[in-house]
Amino acid sequence: MDEQENSVSTTLSSNKRPSMSPSRQIPAPKKRVVLGEISNSTNDVVSTQNSAPKKPKSSLKKKKKKTTTKREGEALKTELVVRSVDPRKSDHSSSIYRHLLSLEMDMNKRSSPSYMGRVQNDISPNMRGILVDWLVEVAEEYQLVTDTLFLTVSYIDRYLSSYAISRNKLQLLGVACMLVASKYEEICPPRVEDFCYITDNTYIMEEVLEMERDVLKFLNFDTGPPTTKNFLRQDNALTSLWSSVFHGCCIILTRAALENYKSSKTQLEFLSCYLVELSLLDYSCVQFLPSVVAASAIFLSRFTIQPEVHPWSLALQSYSGYRPSDLKICVRAIHDLQLNIKGSSLRAVRDKYRKPKYACVGTLTSLPEIPAIYFEAIDI
Repeated sequence: MDEQENSVSTTLSSNKRPSMSPSRQIPAPKKRVVLGEISNSTNDVVSTQNSAPKKPKSSLKKKKKKTTTKREGEALKTELVVRSVDPRKSDHSSSIYRHLLSLEMDMNKRSSPSYMGRVQNDISPNMRGILVDWLVEVAEEYQLVTDTLFLTVSYIDRYLSSYAISRNKLQLLGVACMLVASKYEEICPPRVEDFCYITDNTYIMEEVLEMERDVLKFLNFDTGPPTTKNFLRQDNALTSLWSSVFHGCCIILTRAALENYKSSKTQLEFLSCYLVELSLLDYSCVQFLPSVVAASAIFLSRFTIQPEVHPWSLALQSYSGYRPSDLKICVRAIHDLQLNIKGSSLRAVRDKYRKPKYACVGTLTSLPEIPAIYFEAIDI
């Protein structure tokens, strides 16, 4: 079986890159490695993933200090926060979040959690993991936004849920899906020739374009399904759970998420993004809805940073619609990935988030066990 799985690896070229058009400047390529060996690569790559947004200015007016008891101070703080919320922004945020939740429930936009055993007979979960790990490297080298990566993996899983594919075409499917996702998300997407080059010209342009047509036909040109990244988006306060936790409706949930936390908001954001990217590598996480993965990442991030504080709250529960018990299975699955319980050799995501630009959150670890009490109902 090991010998068979090795056949999915495709040697990437170290030849000089063909000349690029002036309209798109691609960084100088690093030395190429075998697809299956990318997990062992320690070469740094350039990424232009959106940096952490500036902390929004507080809408609370400064008040003169006065002597109050601790309880009176908390009551006053709560009253001020409630008054600071823009009702229009809160309504829009809640409405859009509910819309995203309804979209992710559409079976046509979801992958089958059992497609490896039910549909595929020539590829394995390990091969899928190798492919996704390599695509993380490709996204970094071509400086693609993380939304492109999440869409790519979504397309791959949805396609594999319906069509059996041979192992020698798996990488072709991967680059074709990334081509489609790039056209949807990027201002200047890579050209078809770029994706041919990245596979050492294993596939010619006609093959990539044909697979692109097959993917688009299968998707019925519905190329914008909600992904986990949508629920963790950092730069739009009205379109995601994460933004609503850290902006606006915002401010109440911001205070709830950061209350009693010693870490910076940026660290918490990067750690959540790191955890959801780890979930892309594991086929078992296909079973979870994007909103569940996003909420679980927030839960685990808070636990990692401050394990002595309950990682969930009534505010987070109210807005997300998830109780701690609803997240239990997913949180533990991502927790195992964070601790690398299975000893995976896939390193692209871990190395990416060890860099200072991501606050080195890839170096953080959490306690080996999450207290069972944290998954019990939260008292009012």
